[in-house]
Amino acid sequence: MVSAHSLHFELHVNPQLLQPLTLRGLTLPNRIVIAPMCTYSAVDGVASDFHLVHLGRFALGGAGLVIVEATAVQPQGRISHGDLGLWQEGQVEPLARIATFLKQHGAAAGIQLAHAGRKASMQRPWHGNGPMNESDTPRGEHPWDVIAPTAMAVEPGWLMPREMTADDINVLKRDFRLAAERALRAGFEVLELHCAHGYLLHSFLSPITNQRSDGYGGDRAGRMRLPLEVATILREVWPQVLPLFVRISSVDAVENGWSIDDSVAFATELKRIGVDVVDCSSGGVTTSPTASAVPRGYGFQLPYAQAVREGAGIATMSVGLIVDAHQAERVLQDGQADLVAIARQALEDPNWSVKALTLLRADEPVQERYSHWLNPYGWWLSRRAKLIDKLGPWSG
Repeated sequence: MVSAHSLHFELHVNPQLLQPLTLRGLTLPNRIVIAPMCTYSAVDGVASDFHLVHLGRFALGGAGLVIVEATAVQPQGRISHGDLGLWQEGQVEPLARIATFLKQHGAAAGIQLAHAGRKASMQRPWHGNGPMNESDTPRGEHPWDVIAPTAMAVEPGWLMPREMTADDINVLKRDFRLAAERALRAGFEVLELHCAHGYLLHSFLSPITNQRSDGYGGDRAGRMRLPLEVATILREVWPQVLPLFVRISSVDAVENGWSIDDSVAFATELKRIGVDVVDCSSGGVTTSPTASAVPRGYGFQLPYAQAVREGAGIATMSVGLIVDAHQAERVLQDGQADLVAIARQALEDPNWSVKALTLLRADEPVQERYSHWLNPYGWWLSRRAKLIDKLGPWSG
């Protein structure tokens, strides 16, 4: 644990948040990541100008890595009709525009591949955030059949999934491979596999939702089998010079559910097959995709990232109510994680990343303070800052 005095020194002289991080052959310019956030705004899985502007502003705002939202590997793997996809070739080029823009403006370009499993065929959150029904028909949106490791609905009134067969599993693995190949052709540098929040691969991991009696169920090794097989496929596709991330729900936070010890064991296996970073979230195995049984407070998932980092000896990323530059810096100073991901805080302020970097350099000369801003912004802001320094704070 660093003292208050040493923390102040590090914050203003050599902030860890500003330090590059090299993962295989990719160097991130800083430790701030924009977490994948579903916007439910695609048509037929295709990215639009909205997605380009939405994601591009985070690169302009100084993030070191921007990860595109959950992108379905099968049409039936979408959470809603508005999800992005990479199940067909026509979806590659619109995403390539985004990857190119992110890289041109200083951020690494990442994308998350996902299958929603029994939490597919849902309404967009602002249309109800539950399973689709007749109220969605006037919008031209209809439900589809959903799959899961076990035929068990999320809760009463939700769609009953079909238990996946061996053929379903083989097709799923094929489609993850094809989607990863498309992501690579689109120019992405970081690939993340979604194994969290009650979606399909998390459903295989959790004993709450996986009650299979074949080789993909039973004990922890059986329940980890499919997620590890998919991660292995992605590692085969993804070039050895580029990093692979996996997002997990570190705990189910329900009785007899997936535990932090399980996550450490899973992360140990992920490291063995070549995964570089474990993105530590939590919850979601029950109720809606945006609900969690984990008590929430500022930085509430940090202990999970630290436990996985120390227990499995793998780099981790923490996410969840990280809202302040000094808070984010403390995460790194205390060794709780290697990367800090922000999500809703970036929606509120797309420039949060570069403002945080500026704040942590407040004791430095103005020119240095604004050196992390893009030139068209930093030049103007540094000139204004010199004037404000002379004027002093505005007093009303």
